Amino acid sequence: MSDPKTVPPLRVGVIGLGIAGAAMVPALCDHPRAVLAGAADVNAELRRRFTSDKGLPAVDNALDLIGRDEVDAVYIATPHQFHLEHAVEAARRGKHIIVEKPMALSLDDCDVMEQEARRNNVVMIVGHTHGFDLPVLRMRQATTSGEYGRLSMLSMWNYTNFLYRPRREEELDTSKGGGVLFNQLPHQVDVARTIADSPVRSVRASTAILDPRRPTEGSYTVFIDFESGVTASLVYSGYDHFDSDELHQWISSSGKPKKPQHGKARKAWEGLADAKDELELRQREYGYGGAFLAGESRYQPHFGLMVVSCQNADLKIAPDGIAVYSDEGMTTLPLVGGQDGRTNVIDELCAAVLDDVRPLHDGAFARETLRVCLAVHESARQRREISIADLQRRHVSQ
Repeated sequence: MSDPKTVPPLRVGVIGLGIAGAAMVPALCDHPRAVLAGAADVNAELRRRFTSDKGLPAVDNALDLIGRDEVDAVYIATPHQFHLEHAVEAARRGKHIIVEKPMALSLDDCDVMEQEARRNNVVMIVGHTHGFDLPVLRMRQATTSGEYGRLSMLSMWNYTNFLYRPRREEELDTSKGGGVLFNQLPHQVDVARTIADSPVRSVRASTAILDPRRPTEGSYTVFIDFESGVTASLVYSGYDHFDSDELHQWISSSGKPKKPQHGKARKAWEGLADAKDELELRQREYGYGGAFLAGESRYQPHFGLMVVSCQNADLKIAPDGIAVYSDEGMTTLPLVGGQDGRTNVIDELCAAVLDDVRPLHDGAFARETLRVCLAVHESARQRREISIADLQRRHVSQ
């Protein structure tokens, strides 16, 4: 590892000041090997909030930020349809890249992004997903080392209000990467793949659109069969009924204490007059400086209830670490609290750029996650198991 006292920190610009970009800003500000260098967003109010808060430039054009000499790397948190354009431009300008999930809307676009990164000798990390969370990485360490015997299966459950948070039009159109299949499923697939450390062999899935007013998939059940023989079951619903944070002692996915608010997001959306009101609410509550990201993260992040079953123990994320259920009873592996996976995203980037360490969550990893998501969509459509090797679907709109 390079000496942080002698190697200058990476200067990172943030493209997109919505919820993802807003959440990444504090992680960059607190990171010992990176510094925040500016931002870009088309929304004037979000740019004003950012500049007022950080005293740094915020421009209205992503290409302007990418081209600045004082920017070494960019975090791309723009709508999915712009990931290809912005990543390619960054690579051609010699800028290292963090791009939000999903990596792109097609496998062909992923291939182009990877080729441009290699051609221009830049690092590309894809995240944040909950696959970067500290408990997940510690579970990966335990399962790959055989600390608790052979890994057998992963069971994952998450019930949220996702579908009724304020949305842009394309976020409710599956053919444009909207809905839970390309926004929430990548979290669970990344977590499962990070821990299982094996290629996916096949998937069998069922999905549902339960509210015609939000005409995209809002729930799914997925069974993943890995080449190693490990299996994973993934369940998700975003319909704002049951809240699985109840099973986490009312600690949110970001590690913040919360109160039960069943149905609140749906009622708030139903009270909006039109799409303009919805966009204004999205900016006010979920954009940079909004109330959604307020509060201190004191506990471990999570993505719903997950039990990882090994030969000699079951593992579950607990508020202060990992709960281990073995023949000797329950013990806790303590972990440092208050750190979400975004810090580990930046860690991977800095280690790759400054220390020449190959990242885990690179473009090839993210491409495979998209391929699994496409297979899930196809499996649900055909109501049969889909082999990953035989998958013909290459774009979310097919």
